[in-house]
Amino acid sequence: MLRPPRTLEKVRTEILRFTHTPEAQATERRKPASLIYDVDEVPPLWLRCVLGLQHVFVISVGWIFVVVMVNGFGGTAAQAQAVIRVSMVASGLATVLQALRRGPIGSGYLCPFSCGPAYLGASILAGKAGGLPLVFGLTSISGVFETLMSRMMKRLRVLFPPEVTGLVVAMVGIELIGLAVPRFVGNQGSDGAWRSCTVALITLMVMVAPTVWSKGKLRLYPVILGLLVGYGSSLLLGILGTNAFTNVRTAPLLSLPGRVPGGGWAIKGGLVLPFLIASVSSILKTVGDLTLCEKINDADWKRTDMQPVSGGILAGSLCTTLAGLWGGMGQSTFSSNVGLSMATGATSRSVAMPIGVILILLAFFPKLAAIFAAIPQPVMGAVLVYVACFMILGGMQVLTSRMLDARKTFVIGIALVFGLSVEMVPGLYRGVPAVVQPLFASSLSLSTVLVVALNLLMRIGIARERKIELLPGHDGHITVTRFMEEQGAMWGMRQEVARRAAEAISECLVNIGHLGVTSAVLTTARFNELNLNVVLRYEGLAMELSAAPPGVEELVNDPAALARLSGFLIQQSADRVTVSAVDGHCHVRLHFDH
Repeated sequence: MLRPPRTLEKVRTEILRFTHTPEAQATERRKPASLIYDVDEVPPLWLRCVLGLQHVFVISVGWIFVVVMVNGFGGTAAQAQAVIRVSMVASGLATVLQALRRGPIGSGYLCPFSCGPAYLGASILAGKAGGLPLVFGLTSISGVFETLMSRMMKRLRVLFPPEVTGLVVAMVGIELIGLAVPRFVGNQGSDGAWRSCTVALITLMVMVAPTVWSKGKLRLYPVILGLLVGYGSSLLLGILGTNAFTNVRTAPLLSLPGRVPGGGWAIKGGLVLPFLIASVSSILKTVGDLTLCEKINDADWKRTDMQPVSGGILAGSLCTTLAGLWGGMGQSTFSSNVGLSMATGATSRSVAMPIGVILILLAFFPKLAAIFAAIPQPVMGAVLVYVACFMILGGMQVLTSRMLDARKTFVIGIALVFGLSVEMVPGLYRGVPAVVQPLFASSLSLSTVLVVALNLLMRIGIARERKIELLPGHDGHITVTRFMEEQGAMWGMRQEVARRAAEAISECLVNIGHLGVTSAVLTTARFNELNLNVVLRYEGLAMELSAAPPGVEELVNDPAALARLSGFLIQQSADRVTVSAVDGHCHVRLHFDH
């Protein structure tokens, strides 16, 4: 079918779309409307400190993993406290380094670090085999491995298409459910369950209200407001008694963080692999988190920029190495904080400095750290539910930013099903060999490794080049659009690129038809993750490319003006166009950045 004839009004619309009028300029890159302070804007100092304090409350959730890890191999509460304080320093340094935008270290985004679940399974295995010295030694090795991997990320971009990173981000949010909901609803077998639910519900509603209904700066403080109301309601309902602050009263005001007594370093070759698996999971999580950071800071986001991702992984890997050397736990980007940034609309990198300073100060002031540790469980559950909503939906948005065919459906679906099986069927993988237990320790680690492996497997058999013969005057916009949509879905192409390619090819056929060509035009499309190149070959006169659109009067009075209009529109749809002709054989090359 042919494209419907252009009316004068349609011609005006198409010219306006591609010229630099005020209306067209409105479509250029812009700050997302959902943000109050984007990554490059600097809020007032007092506001940066308040925003940083909110992030620290969310980061404190990561300290739970240290307690679980130490309890997992029979350690003491004193050991857990010592590891947490060293980890605070590592998290603070990593968060500040992450926000750097010059040099090889840092991504330039607000993406804080904390003790994440990626290292939990491997650390418990090491703790059982050799105590904390083995945990620290292998954590340092995993940090060095991440450092080496960070330098290779640009070359490994093919491993991280948006459907992979989007699933990783969504799985981070889904994994938070296991931490959030039990704390939200409390112990169902006790009389206090209704009180826990009440406190959690009140806290959640207080955080949701300013995020949804506030049009002003109140939206910046949901967690602070939620914590204040949550603490108050916990005291009123008897969940937070006076004994809850015993640790606060007994903790010293000032002391130096340091290694657990007797906690040196040890290495055991058989446990290196589990820590390398943990490192890969942490890297994939970082790629997903930083991809989401890029997306929420750019209304015209198209693809993951691997340069800042590489710097972000390097920032985390250096501090993971230091954490192992000093006596802390491995560091990962903390996805909950990315969700908090989305919710508050404040993604300024300048907030990283207050976060880092507060975390490091907490390590030197145990009494202050104990206040953060005294957060009531239902309040913590409400905060986790709040940020999980943004992580799950944010990941889904990244995941669906590409066209999906049957292959990619299976890549995502299989990884999602088996990832969820870890949480839905507890103990299912209890019998797997100890060396790969960290892979099955969490839904995140299993789903991320599966989605990367399946993505590589499903690429087998995909033709990266497709040809089609098109007849000017017969095959038109609908035929071309169908071809590009089918190929775009198979290749995982962005819908916007497939649409622009279809428009450019259609305009080429229109232009070629005006030249009197009636023979078939051989059209070849080649795609990789970075580029789409289309070549049209035909016999006849070479088409002309116009630098400017014809005026409306020309279109009315000059039959050749339509060909000039097509020549102009082709250049606006494609990122680069070249035309060559030798002995009547013409080649039109269209290039599209992806």
